[in-house]
Amino acid sequence: MEIKRVGAWSAAKVFGATYALIGLIFGIFVALAALLGVLGAAASDSGGVAEAIGFGIGGGLIGIVVLPVFYGIMGLIVGLISAGVYNVVARLVGGIRIETS
Repeated sequence: MEIKRVGAWSAAKVFGATYALIGLIFGIFVALAALLGVLGAAASDSGGVAEAIGFGIGGGLIGIVVLPVFYGIMGLIVGLISAGVYNVVARLVGGIRIETS
């Protein structure tokens, strides 16, 4: 069996969803790092607690909302481009052969 053509929109959806999930995983780490920064500033009594809370809220929003959306959009674009390039190359040199049992 040989994959001769890949549906560009199908590949883009899969790439977009996969990248969004990766962005969410990274975003959780960013949000946790921001939370640790807030907790560290609050524990140190250095007087910059308000700024640290702002950083924590901003870091949390970036981590949980912005990163997954950004990664998802980039995945969609990469998926469209990759599928298009694959289709051109597969036409020239042949598709990927796979064996199933």
